[in-house]
Amino acid sequence: MSYLKIYIHIVFSTKNKLPYFATLEQRIKVWKHIKDNASEKGIFLDMVNGYSDHCHCLISLGSNQNIENIVQLIKGESSYWINKNCLTKEKFAWQDEYFAVSVSESKIEQVRNYIKNQNTHHQKKTFDEEYQDFMEKYNFE
Repeated sequence: MSYLKIYIHIVFSTKNKLPYFATLEQRIKVWKHIKDNASEKGIFLDMVNGYSDHCHCLISLGSNQNIENIVQLIKGESSYWINKNCLTKEKFAWQDEYFAVSVSESKIEQVRNYIKNQNTHHQKKTFDEEYQDFMEKYNFE
């Protein structure tokens, strides 16, 4: 038996960074669905949260999983579910690209708290500012 602990912090935005999830109620409904669906698909989603225009997920990869497939499953199914349930006024879609970085065991709790506190965090900083901080912090070009 193989033992793995590979945590990945994934961030993806709504198409054109539109604030589709204006209310906390909408966000809670979508995040809960993403968590439940991930569980059904054998994806260990430790934490999910976000704001009106983006989503953060902390996942642990299984031995037969890769980041691209996980993100595709999460985004594709949730987009379908959001549209099927008419949760947005216009047709919903996630942006194609995403951000993903590995998280060391010693930083898991810090990342969980960061994801958990998105509502508070985005009272002070926009997603564009957060995105730029990620790009600089992790040396993405």
